[in-house]
Amino acid sequence: MRWNWKKLVLLSVAVAMASLLIASPASAQCAMCRAALAGSNNAFFIRNFNIGVLVLLVPPVTMFCSIFVVLRRYHRDDQRPDSEEEE
Repeated sequence: MRWNWKKLVLLSVAVAMASLLIASPASAQCAMCRAALAGSNNAFFIRNFNIGVLVLLVPPVTMFCSIFVVLRRYHRDDQRPDSEEEE
């Protein structure tokens, strides 16, 4: 079981490193938002807009991670053998 866990961690790290090396720089904007901001000369507004888009990502990511943690705990508890002996 430990070997599978180590392989999973190693694979996760390898995928993360590959995605970081392959990824091109990207803005946190959709195409329409980027087009609307391209004409703007106000760098402060553009920076704050990018930060706002990233802040809007926090609730969905938090909800997804919370559901994942709950399911993981439920699955782990479901696999444990009962410690009570039947009489």
